[in-house]
Amino acid sequence: MGVSLALGSVPLSAAELWAVFTGDGAPLHRTLVLELRLPRTLAAFATGALLAVAGALMQVLLRNPLADPYVLGISGGAAVGALLSMLAGLATALVSGAAFAGALLSTLLVFGLAHGTGSWSPVRLLLTGVVVAAGWGALISFILAVSPGAELPGMLYWLMGDLSHARNPVMGWGVLVLVLLIAWPLGRHLNVLARGSLQAAALGVSVRPLEWTVYLLAALLTATAVTLAGTVGFVGLIVPHMLRLVLGNDQRIILPAAALAGGILLTLADTLARTVIAPQQLPVGVITAMLGVPVFLYLLHRSR
Repeated sequence: MGVSLALGSVPLSAAELWAVFTGDGAPLHRTLVLELRLPRTLAAFATGALLAVAGALMQVLLRNPLADPYVLGISGGAAVGALLSMLAGLATALVSGAAFAGALLSTLLVFGLAHGTGSWSPVRLLLTGVVVAAGWGALISFILAVSPGAELPGMLYWLMGDLSHARNPVMGWGVLVLVLLIAWPLGRHLNVLARGSLQAAALGVSVRPLEWTVYLLAALLTATAVTLAGTVGFVGLIVPHMLRLVLGNDQRIILPAAALAGGILLTLADTLARTVIAPQQLPVGVITAMLGVPVFLYLLHRSR
């Protein structure tokens, strides 16, 4: 986070950065750090942590190491809500609210369709999410096709993942802390659930309530992350997968480690997005995709 605050189109030394926080910094440096870089850095860290923890939970819920936070169409619902609000010319705060509402709508839709009149299995939930995500994708394409040319750059940046308008990270940090406080005590039960629902039930775990809890927590994490930064890929897929190779499968260790590693990864990726062709800025989703593809292929090769 210190590196993120120091680097940018106007680089600051460690002494200048320290002077800003002690109240002795130059007015330009104070404005640059406190009003522009600090909120964005906090939002980047929170978004990365949210996605990584959501990815870890989704991989336990679906018993699939390739599951990621967007697999259930949550990002598609958020994108439709955000794009419609942008098309209507609403303010940035209302765009975030519309994205969150769209994500929650998609969550309820997938859960309702997958549950139906009986129970749902991980495979049924996954297939329902894929179909709903495809429907959202078609609707997104339609919105982009009929949108005025002046609105398209902002829409495309949001779809690629953009932290330039993330000015209020408080909600992201609040949701992150709340979910970790709920999920971490469930770590032992999650370890058993990862081995299969039948084995978990045989060992006395209330499987269905636990699965509902994990699903709703992962959906809340993903909806909050998409609201903050748009669609940022690969963080929720790579970070839990990489941590399991290093730390094992104990969710009591994986969940807090995923929050820390995901936050660090996205903070550094956003710093790179701001500085690689400064003063022009890249969407952070482009950086995570460019880093994520080779890293994930390497991890797959190692785990053969």
